[in-house]
Amino acid sequence: MDILVLPGDGIGPEITEATLAVLRAADRRFGLDLRFETREIGFAAYRAHGTTLPDAVLERARRADGIILGPISHMDYPPRDQGGVNVSAAIRVKLDLYANVRPARSRPGIGRAAAPMDLVIMREATEGFYPDRNMYRGSGEFMPVPGVAISMRKITAFACERIARRAFALARRRRRKVTAVHKANNFILSDGLFLDEVRKVARDYPEVALDEVIIDACAALLVRDPARFDVIVATNFHADILSDLASELSGSLGLAGAINAGDTLCAAQAQHGSAPDIAGQDRANPTSLILSAAMLLFWLAETRGLPSYAAAAGAIEAAVDATLADPATRTADLGGTLGTQAFARAVVVALGG
Repeated sequence: MDILVLPGDGIGPEITEATLAVLRAADRRFGLDLRFETREIGFAAYRAHGTTLPDAVLERARRADGIILGPISHMDYPPRDQGGVNVSAAIRVKLDLYANVRPARSRPGIGRAAAPMDLVIMREATEGFYPDRNMYRGSGEFMPVPGVAISMRKITAFACERIARRAFALARRRRRKVTAVHKANNFILSDGLFLDEVRKVARDYPEVALDEVIIDACAALLVRDPARFDVIVATNFHADILSDLASELSGSLGLAGAINAGDTLCAAQAQHGSAPDIAGQDRANPTSLILSAAMLLFWLAETRGLPSYAAAAGAIEAAVDATLADPATRTADLGGTLGTQAFARAVVVALGG
């Protein structure tokens, strides 16, 4: 299986190295025949090519079976017209990886939630309140005169329908409940359109219960009663904020895996940022990207009919859980003493590699 590796900025190369060590151990144990090719993006690509996302990298990504995408420092990039492309957004939009899937699950001894939680946030990733994702050309954010800034939001029935369908299909394999999060009391047309499409899809899944919750109430309920949620589906901006909250409640963003999935391609991507302040110090927690890579294996198992990939993904998750269960084998952000690569080695040992 052909995996394109894009390490990214800041701590990206370090946590990517740790993740590849775990994947190689899983490959040895389960005979996955994984082949990795690394390409530069972010500041490394900018220094070499004058752009943070060279066209050749994007074209290579189209031909891959899967992608591992490290964190990027897009807030520090030069302007877009000077080569500072937001790599994460460009890959999601240009490769149509419309489903940003973000689980949040409690682990023993870790987390801040009032009760155990095990939920998945299904985030639409190609439009919404993101200026670089909702216009065919140009930006959805502009300043007509000094002191006045305007941001446009695009919501389409097409995007709402397909992210809702992903959410219901996932819920049918879990606890059979979807919560549609919205602000239709204020965004009457746009969130109203989102809710209409979710309700239409719900008719095709009569065995799955549909709940509708306003976003501010959802934030409160995640803190008070996270166990009430199974699969949450929301538009891009709402789901982005809620997934950070849910991940922090379940342990930290450093423990939160994620994939960006389309119909034919999937990218594993940690939920957290590039943390340039600790880059190169072997201090970063690689758990998020390791779990994201396991999710990529699950996606490949489901879409390609590869049971060995599902077994490998489950084994990686179990190895991470076993490693985190012992305070002595946690990283410093979780009260342990292990560095990035030592944590990866501990996961490899737990994996039997």
